[in-house]
Amino acid sequence: MPHSAVMNFMKQQGFAQEPPDRAALRFHGLQFQPMIVGSMMLVAILTQSAAIFLLFSALLWLNVLLPAANPFENLYNRLVARRSGRPVLTRAPGPRRFAQGMAATFMLAAGFTLLRGWTAASYAFQGLIAVAFAALLFGKFCLGAYVYHLLKGNVAFANGTCPWSGST
Repeated sequence: MPHSAVMNFMKQQGFAQEPPDRAALRFHGLQFQPMIVGSMMLVAILTQSAAIFLLFSALLWLNVLLPAANPFENLYNRLVARRSGRPVLTRAPGPRRFAQGMAATFMLAAGFTLLRGWTAASYAFQGLIAVAFAALLFGKFCLGAYVYHLLKGNVAFANGTCPWSGST
């Protein structure tokens, strides 16, 4: 049975409740995109590459505006899900798309500020990106989805999906 943090993450992302074993498989699929993007953000931070920040910002905006065209989910579905019998990833619900848009905005800001030579501002955006990806990949907590629920007025729901809430 998956840990309650996985079930909370799935609820936070906007997915319908599933049997725990299936939710755990879907969770691993949903982590495919952040693992790739997070790894590239680490490269962008270490190399101070505005181009990488801007490229991945554009890819995430594509995911937000055209969820069916999400290259990460399509790649996962073709290379992993269909070949291994795991559940395919479907179009991202609102909270997940909002989180992608939030990440895309921070990446755009990090890239733009690097291009402008605004080092301190760029470091601030890069720090936010690093913290958000660390929370997502290691803590099973999506800051963007959390903010989505807060903005929608669902404070109790948002707080109930935090890893520290202990609820399932």
